[in-house]
Amino acid sequence: MISLAIETGAPVISRIDPPNWWPSLPDPMLLVYGRNLQNAKFKVRGSRVRIERAQPSANGHYAFLQLSTKSAGAQHLRITAASAEGTTAADWELKPREPETGRHQGFSPADVMYLIMTDRFADGDPNNNQPGYDPAAPRGWHGGDLRGVDAHLDYIQKLGATTLWLTPILSNGSEKDSYHGYAAADMYAVDSHFGTLSDYLKLVRDLHSRDMKIVFDIVPNHIGLDSPWVHDPPAPDWLHGTAEHHTQTRYNIQELADPHVTPADGWDITHGWFVDSMPDLNQENPLVAKYLIENAIWWTETAGLDGLRVDTFPYVGREFWAQFHRELNAVYPKLTTVGEIYNGDPKLTSFFAGGVEHQGIDTGLYTPFDFPVFFTFRDVLLRNTPMSTLKELLGQDYLYPHPERLVTFFGNHDTKRFMSELGATPQKLKLAFVLLATLRGTPELYSGDEIAMLGADDPDNRRDFPGGFKSSSHDAFAAAGRTAAEQEMYAWTTGLFKLRAQHQAFATGEQQNLTADTTTFAFLRGENLNAGCKPGSPERILIALSKDPAERSVEIPVAQTGLEGCTSFRLLFPIPSAEVKQQAGKVLVPLQAGGAAIFSVR
Repeated sequence: MISLAIETGAPVISRIDPPNWWPSLPDPMLLVYGRNLQNAKFKVRGSRVRIERAQPSANGHYAFLQLSTKSAGAQHLRITAASAEGTTAADWELKPREPETGRHQGFSPADVMYLIMTDRFADGDPNNNQPGYDPAAPRGWHGGDLRGVDAHLDYIQKLGATTLWLTPILSNGSEKDSYHGYAAADMYAVDSHFGTLSDYLKLVRDLHSRDMKIVFDIVPNHIGLDSPWVHDPPAPDWLHGTAEHHTQTRYNIQELADPHVTPADGWDITHGWFVDSMPDLNQENPLVAKYLIENAIWWTETAGLDGLRVDTFPYVGREFWAQFHRELNAVYPKLTTVGEIYNGDPKLTSFFAGGVEHQGIDTGLYTPFDFPVFFTFRDVLLRNTPMSTLKELLGQDYLYPHPERLVTFFGNHDTKRFMSELGATPQKLKLAFVLLATLRGTPELYSGDEIAMLGADDPDNRRDFPGGFKSSSHDAFAAAGRTAAEQEMYAWTTGLFKLRAQHQAFATGEQQNLTADTTTFAFLRGENLNAGCKPGSPERILIALSKDPAERSVEIPVAQTGLEGCTSFRLLFPIPSAEVKQQAGKVLVPLQAGGAAIFSVR
């Protein structure tokens, strides 16, 4: 039940969100936690700082304070709450901002994103393996932490990754099955299973010192049952419903894009609880919206974040996302965001992309994850779907304002591992990596796929990375510790991402699909592809691959394509492989069974 009892006694301040701020950023709204605040008069002692508005909760457990700090400098403040029963005070700080150099960079198609589920990667500090630690339980805490990630940055960087995405690091309280991090109890604290805020800041500094980037996994849609807000919300409509009385969300997010549905059709999607253990936040309440946006700014400023991964994006209203991105990008114009829209239809995925209005609202999202490519990768490589289906899907890129930004992937922490799919083979996984490394977009790799890890549906797809834990049978972080199969896949993956980093065509080039049939696909990457090769033209890259069980050649007509006038085809990957044969009006690319080849073309 929600607590409505009004207590009596002297005011008490037990906590303030956010724990600090910066004077040059937008004026902050403080959420003060305590007791007996309902009749308190609030004051702030500091230079050029004032309270514009105070709004206590009816039961006196919270108060919202809107501060004016625009003309203030960095300083320590004293906030007091006084009533007839007594006075209390708390210290709070306006901090100086750090230099922008190397911070808030944003990710782009020039990057390779590496996804780590923190609890399942490496245990760098056994001392934080707290109650709930149960390595044998598929849904238990296994001990992975921030120090474990930091200790293996050499491995991640040598793999070719430039950007690290960690699943949420916020405290999930005492929930025994929240190793995944998606049920926050405290939005300003690092979960003690993962370490401390200092551990996280060190990890980010170490990444930035390597010219690498960090993406923070943020969840404005919901919280966890251990949050104090569940049974004592700061405002009556802080949540959509209550723990005892709430609607379950419907996952048919296509109705959000349907111009003919009634408001009732989409209501449960954005107002229902994602699952019963994840209370849904009410972003329509301006106080909730302000709190969530401020929280994102606080983490971005505190840690120097480069990007945000936004969980369950469609389940929050478009109005909030427009405000979220407008206010965040006003402070951090280079910061980029990627949203989870778990659906295979590009017409729906593109509906949530920023850069265009739908229903009169631009969400502002930098890019969605390319779930349509994810599903199509698996269909064409594992389920006898023609390779031409991928070409047809890419032909719908016109739906997106910026298809070049899409974050492509063939696996993540919510999907079955590629190698555990029916019909998967190491050779098919290699083809998946070829596509991932060379298609338009920003590639995202789920940790462990580079060594062909197995894993069925959740939670089996979240097995411990071998070498990160005392119980590991071997150490896949080191070449000497990998099995022969792991080393073969690792070498293939690193070779592809090294190649990607060496050729600008993958970072900024266009894509031109040349030919596709049942088993083969060939395409170009580069600049000015409609003009063909001319003296002084920039390099372009030809990628051809075949899933045919027998050797075959890909025949590509060159007239009115980016290959017209090209005379030089230099093999880049893999070595050795067959060479391109040029004939009148076409080129032939011989491919091994289930093989691929990448060429520099001029």
